[in-house]
Amino acid sequence: MHNLPFDYRKAVQAINYFARANGGVITKLDVLKLIFFSDRYHLRKYGRPITNDQYWAMQFGPVASAVKEMAELDSLCGTERHYAERVFQKATPEYHLQSISPVDEDVFSDSDLEALAYVWTNFGSKRMNLVNITHKYPEWKKHEAALAGGMSRVRMDLADSLDDPESDVDPCWSLTPEERQARREALGHLHQIESLWR
Repeated sequence: MHNLPFDYRKAVQAINYFARANGGVITKLDVLKLIFFSDRYHLRKYGRPITNDQYWAMQFGPVASAVKEMAELDSLCGTERHYAERVFQKATPEYHLQSISPVDEDVFSDSDLEALAYVWTNFGSKRMNLVNITHKYPEWKKHEAALAGGMSRVRMDLADSLDDPESDVDPCWSLTPEERQARREALGHLHQIESLWR
């Protein structure tokens, strides 16, 4: 678990990045999965996610809750909605999003952009069934039984992204045992710091 501040500008521009990479329009479902892969890659390689969102295991795979709200627009208000509506809009058919503005790469670090590009090349551009692929990752799979038993969603733990998925899918950056342990320790320190502010 973590409580880092959610970065809505990065979330909106990540949606925009993948929409434009996909020719200007993308499904909400696909963009949510691509952002999951991006956060996973960045956490494993650099020790932090891109969006700082909270993830939930749901029927169709991992869902970043605040990114989902951004993509839906309706539940947003104020500054976040105004920002998002200048960048993308709902499109037809239903559940599609259309980019209406160039990607503002200034909101991202170089490593964020690296993660987005990696994910587009290895997942987005290949027209794969992203939902089925996300079901092979341990952070979702550990909640599979609870979801099958009737729960609509279960909170996911960021630390589970440091475990490797089934061998036939891309781990989104391979970790040595030493790197994995270092990432776990860094997340543990982060949780301790956050607890002081609660």
